[in-house]
Amino acid sequence: MKLRNTALAFTAAGLISGCATGPDRKPGDPFEPVNRVIFNFNDGVDRYVAVPVAKGYQKVTPQPLRTAVSNFFSNLGDLSNAANALLQLKITDATEDIMRFAMNSVFGIGGLLDFATPAGLPKHHQDFGLTLGHWGVPSGPYLVLPLFGPSTVRDSMGLVVDVKFNPLNYIEPATRNPLYVLQFVSTRSDLLGATDLLQQAALDKYSFVRDAYTQQRLSRLRGSGNNPAPLPNYDDHDDHDEHGDTGSAAPAAGAPAAGLPNYADPGDAGEAPNGASGAADAAGAAKGAPNGLPDYADPGDTGAAPNGASGAGGATNAAPSDLPNYSAPGDAGAAPASPAVPPSPSVEAPSGASAPLTVPQ
Repeated sequence: MKLRNTALAFTAAGLISGCATGPDRKPGDPFEPVNRVIFNFNDGVDRYVAVPVAKGYQKVTPQPLRTAVSNFFSNLGDLSNAANALLQLKITDATEDIMRFAMNSVFGIGGLLDFATPAGLPKHHQDFGLTLGHWGVPSGPYLVLPLFGPSTVRDSMGLVVDVKFNPLNYIEPATRNPLYVLQFVSTRSDLLGATDLLQQAALDKYSFVRDAYTQQRLSRLRGSGNNPAPLPNYDDHDDHDEHGDTGSAAPAAGAPAAGLPNYADPGDAGEAPNGASGAADAAGAAKGAPNGLPDYADPGDTGAAPNGASGAGGATNAAPSDLPNYSAPGDAGAAPASPAVPPSPSVEAPSGASAPLTVPQ
């Protein structure tokens, strides 16, 4: 009886919409004139009935209790998700949906608490309209159903089947009808924020809702809405050592951190032993310079003067053999013997001169 009434309603809507279409109809929305009439009716009911009830529900119901109610109906929806996933031959998704329902029903007090999501079982969103689309059934024109809102011809047919998948449909009417009302109020309460955004952002609410619904259904049909890509991990793994303490481990003495260039001045490497300063510091730096770095030590400063010898002489003695000798010849040790200079011939000075004249060579 219900299926026959639903079919008659769809037929009447199709006949009315066929008369209402005009030359300015959109390619994906040929029933726009009738859809706008139904949309305005739904918007009025939502504005003056559903929104006040949802706001009152939020005021009188604490947040934990509202979350528990939402989890309860979401847990029941996992059975419908599992059935449609099986019809689409998505065995992994169906298994996860069944495990979610079992875990939340047992450990979550009948689904009031959601333990499956923290346990790593993702939430899927499936319905019979997506199942038909999975097997190649086209969506058909865009439709706005009274009280149910945006849909398509394919999704409208799937809605009839989804009612049969809902476990609430098999409960006594005295219990089923209040639960349906509570589910509607809970869902509408969760969407109050989206309604405020729609009021502020949309210039044409009808077009905004139509485009958003069409894109969402296409995304879910392609599978991108079920398992979104994980977010990148911005945690700094270098800030924790193997014991879990914050801060990176101190590198070895004189060694740069891994992956960082060494900006240490070769002249500063090491510390002079026994408090020696001056040339001894430079000598220690030269000896401790890491491989692959040039030696900037001054050959004249290498090593301390042995046995108290003065600076220049000690530096000359300690200079390595492969470095050039920059010391002045007159400063290194004793001056070498001067070469013999032949005596210059002299010329007798004329009379009256006091000294002989020397002719330059």
